[in-house]
Amino acid sequence: MQIDAYIDYIAKVRRYSPRTVELYRDVLQRYAAYAGKEPDRTGIRNYEVHILDDEKLGPRTANLHMSILSGYCKFLVKEGVLDSNPVRLVPKPKVEKRLPVYYREDAMERYFEDSSHNCSQDALELLLALPPSDPTARELYSRRLRRLIISILADSGLRRSELISLNCSYVNFARREMSVLGKGDKMRIIPMVPSLCEEILLYLKAADHMLGADRDGSTPLLRTLSGRRLYPVFVDRAVKEELGNSEGIVGRKSPHALRHTLASGLLENGTDLNSIKELLGHSSLAATQVYTHATVERLKNVYQHAHPRASKNGGNNGDHS
Repeated sequence: MQIDAYIDYIAKVRRYSPRTVELYRDVLQRYAAYAGKEPDRTGIRNYEVHILDDEKLGPRTANLHMSILSGYCKFLVKEGVLDSNPVRLVPKPKVEKRLPVYYREDAMERYFEDSSHNCSQDALELLLALPPSDPTARELYSRRLRRLIISILADSGLRRSELISLNCSYVNFARREMSVLGKGDKMRIIPMVPSLCEEILLYLKAADHMLGADRDGSTPLLRTLSGRRLYPVFVDRAVKEELGNSEGIVGRKSPHALRHTLASGLLENGTDLNSIKELLGHSSLAATQVYTHATVERLKNVYQHAHPRASKNGGNNGDHS
């Protein structure tokens, strides 16, 4: 099998992230261990049944396996190993559509109001008056960093990986713009609201005091207390800690839910889908259209609770006068 060649291709040519490359490698090695040969229709179908029935993987995960195998088969077709992609001949398990998780606008506004002291000028002055090793200074910095993580995610709709990859040079305060390195190493420009610009500027003063002022354009915008670039688990924990006890914010606390929240809010306020697509860095409009379903579901709930005829079973009570 040509798994190593394909992994080398997606890593060096397609420039997939290291995490994605490892995911692809794991799935392909699992298939190779099961089938022991290059994919064909029978092998693909048997493997799908195996992971669903024997390994008890869900339909969504099984579809991920099929998608990865399909990409591998396309590579084999290109290399002349296969005549066609056998994955296309195997029916995929049905997956129940899940609407994006998002938070209510009033709940997010309450969070930002309740946490505003953590990013204030007064809190910064207190931090600057303390040595970097002081426990209070370290706590003040951590609170400011966690709050800024939420602010950037909520205001810009960045993916977690995009947040982590931000460098100091990516922020243009004069133009109130942020450059974002998205999937496939594509750069896009995102506007910033004045309040976010101010919060980032105050954070950078705190970071200079705590971590040293020798930063340049390639320095990570957001850094841990050890001076390191943020990492996925750190961001996840920060979001859960910040939103976990915030009144009205229900459901899973994740960076992606904040991305969904921004997109849904923009759509409800009349932003066209193409603009949302560009802001989020989606490669196709189909990925953005999922937010229209979320908005329709929200409208249905409002309709059922507020419409006078809906509350009377559609008014089918025999009175048509």
